[in-house]
Amino acid sequence: MSNTTAEYNAVINVCKTLFLKKTRDYGTAWRILRPASITDQIFIKAQRIRTLEEKQVSMVGDGITEEYIGIVNYCVIAMMQLEMEANGAPLEIPVEQVETLFDAKVNETRDLMFAKNHDYGEAWREMRISSLTDLILQKIFRVKQIEDNKGQTVASEGVNANYQDMLNYSVFALIKLGVA
Repeated sequence: MSNTTAEYNAVINVCKTLFLKKTRDYGTAWRILRPASITDQIFIKAQRIRTLEEKQVSMVGDGITEEYIGIVNYCVIAMMQLEMEANGAPLEIPVEQVETLFDAKVNETRDLMFAKNHDYGEAWREMRISSLTDLILQKIFRVKQIEDNKGQTVASEGVNANYQDMLNYSVFALIKLGVA
């Protein structure tokens, strides 16, 4: 498990570094996005990964690795946004506060990953990256359905848990792609 900790932290460091650089460039412009729009951004990235996996040719810039990094960061944005919507936070937030929020959401998500890894025995290490992509797409469709149902669920987890799973699947993919 110690190898997983180091790999997970290394991937998150790459994602966080890019996230904070973009926050310095753009501020917290993402605060204007409604949760459904963030879900759609994650969908676009996951769908592009799937297309690249199938076609194995990229016609524009970023590749699969960059798209998974984007999913990690959009999942963090989604979790922060859900919390900030509930407490009425302002649109513009200082970089230092964003970093603290980023760390809190990642720490919660990493704790969930360790609990699940205990129960599942790190089965993700034997999975294909394409399966992780498909699981992310499945989670996106679940979130979209929950959003369409105005957040009401009968027997399933809410959107935050799905964002956490998508973040963790993306970190697993990035570890398998050698980012860590």
